[in-house]
Amino acid sequence: MTSTADSTRVLDVVDSHTGGEPTRVVIAGGPPLRPGPLPDQVTQFRTEFDHFRSAVVNEPRGSDVMVGALLVPPVSPQAVTGVIFFNNVGYLGMCGHGTIGLMVTLAHLGRIGPGDHLLDTPVGPVTATLHPDGGVSLTNVPSYRKAAQVSIEVPGLGPIRGDVSWGGNWFFLVESHPWSLDLSQVERLTEITWKIRQAVNEQGFPEVDHVELFSPGRAGGHSRNFVLCPGKAYDRSPCGTGTSAKLACLAASGKLAENEPWIQESILGSSFEGHFRWLDREQGIIAPVIRGTAFVTAECRLRLDPRDPFRWGVRS
Repeated sequence: MTSTADSTRVLDVVDSHTGGEPTRVVIAGGPPLRPGPLPDQVTQFRTEFDHFRSAVVNEPRGSDVMVGALLVPPVSPQAVTGVIFFNNVGYLGMCGHGTIGLMVTLAHLGRIGPGDHLLDTPVGPVTATLHPDGGVSLTNVPSYRKAAQVSIEVPGLGPIRGDVSWGGNWFFLVESHPWSLDLSQVERLTEITWKIRQAVNEQGFPEVDHVELFSPGRAGGHSRNFVLCPGKAYDRSPCGTGTSAKLACLAASGKLAENEPWIQESILGSSFEGHFRWLDREQGIIAPVIRGTAFVTAECRLRLDPRDPFRWGVRS
């Protein structure tokens, strides 16, 4: 991080939102991570500089819903940048809405133009296409369904059936349920999905850190979702990795054909368009492609004053 004469540390960020979900890209002032594979850099970030994560995304500068993106030198020779995504409680393998926000941010800064761009993430390289109209298509990491229609006994709710699927993060996806996916119900939906996640973790799937509920679409989409993220905040966007996980389940069940479009709505009514191509039909592995749009909302300099008792964020 850079410092001023009074020892206040500063870092430059660009904020955006993708379908209502914010992304904060750190473009200068990040922690001095050692070069090497991104998973190793994430480990160092977590063990040595976790206070930096908190300062960027937690209150008083951020909020529970904020997702951070730290730019790091690329590992792949063809990549335009490496990126580490993080949130209010930790680190994300991949972030779909964040990648769309990152691409729009890089374009805003004049670092990329329309075309295909390779990005290095902790879970592998991804390709994102910046379209002339400003939209972004993300070819996500290989995705697949791990387990179909697993029955989980949830205290106070009874048995809940869902799929366990990987889309860059681990999801438990529930299609059949009695709850209305309305914005007015987010407190109740948060309570429900938090209980589901705890039960899923305890009953055989400790890797799952996202829960996704579905209902019929309302604004021309095939489906509407409510996604609970690891830090107990709900995703305002349709969730890029969650939509990837959904596409993997649809493909495995034969409910969506290769290259057939799927419109996924968020709890806000914003939408992503997705499709997939097969990588391995026998193993059920797909390459999901997600298209969405982001908008830059701010360019600012965060100040970390050593006199401030909350300069490293409010940490639970």
